[in-house]
Amino acid sequence: MDDWNDHRVVLAVARAGGLKGAARMLGVDHSTVFRRLTALEDRIGQPLFERGPGGAYAPTEAGARAAATAERMEDEALGLARDLAGLDRRLSGRLRVTCSETLAFRLLTPWVGRFRAEHPGIVVELAVDSRVLDLSRREADVALRVARPREGDLWGRKLADVAWAAYGATEYLAAAPPLAGPRDLASHPLIGWEEGTVGVNAARWLAEAAPAEAVVYRTGSLVNQMVAARAGVGLALLPCYLGDPEPGLARAAPDPIADLSRELWIVTHRDLRNTARVRAFFDAVAHGVQADRALIEGLAARAGTPARPG
Repeated sequence: MDDWNDHRVVLAVARAGGLKGAARMLGVDHSTVFRRLTALEDRIGQPLFERGPGGAYAPTEAGARAAATAERMEDEALGLARDLAGLDRRLSGRLRVTCSETLAFRLLTPWVGRFRAEHPGIVVELAVDSRVLDLSRREADVALRVARPREGDLWGRKLADVAWAAYGATEYLAAAPPLAGPRDLASHPLIGWEEGTVGVNAARWLAEAAPAEAVVYRTGSLVNQMVAARAGVGLALLPCYLGDPEPGLARAAPDPIADLSRELWIVTHRDLRNTARVRAFFDAVAHGVQADRALIEGLAARAGTPARPG
C-alpha cells in the first residue's frame, strides 16, 4: 500500500462501516469505493473487511491495522497543514467557521459582514451545524461554541454568558395567566425538542421541569421554535439574543432562567492561533460581542421594552 489514496479508502470504510458512508466522506460514488477497495485487496492478497448484512463492513485484523496506519498518516498530514497555516501572515485566503443555527441567524452574520468589509481578501465559509466539528481534523478553523471546550489542543477565549428565557406571542401572553416562575411553564402549551434529543441543556431542563404531555410541538430547530412561539403555538425556551429582538414575541417572565445560562466561547486549534486571518476574525467577533453584550446576556429587555405586554 504505497498510494495514499489506498489508505484513505481503507480509513473511510473503517470509519463509516460501509461503502456508502465512505463514498460521502471521500466525495466519490459508491462504485468507485467498491472498485478501489476490491483492487487493493486483490493486490495484497487478503481481505481487509468482512462483508455483513445490510452493507456493513467490519475490518479484519489486517484491515484494522491498515486503518490505524492510515489514521496516523492522516494525523501527521493534518499536523503539517496546521503548522504551515500557523505561519501564514496573509489577510487573505479561506477561513472556515462553524457555529449553531441561532448564532448564525441573529449574531454572527452581521459580524461577518463587517469583517469582510475590513478584510475583503478573506473568504468566509460558514458551517451551520449543531455538531461539535473536529478542529484537529480541519473540519473548521474557528468555532463558536456555547460551552467551555474540553479538548486540550484548542485555544480560545470566553466571550460572554448566554441568557435564556421563556417566550410567547404577545397576543397569547396578554390573555394568559402570568408566569410566576419557571415551574409554571407546565400550565402552558409548550414547544420542545424532538423526543430522544441528547446533549442539549435546555431540552434536558424542560424535560425535568414539565411533563411530556405539556409539549404540543416538537422540532430540533431553535429558529423554528421561535417562529412557532410567535405564531401562538405555545411557549418556547430561547436564548435571549434570539427572542428579545423578535417582533411579536415577548418574555413570559421578566428574568432569564438561571439554570439555562451558557458560556459563549470562540476557539481554534492551538496550531492556528497565530494565523493572521484567524486572529483578525477573533478580534472582529470580540468587537461584535462587545456591541451586543446586553442582548446576549439578557439585559436588553430590562433596559428597554417590558418583558410582556400590559
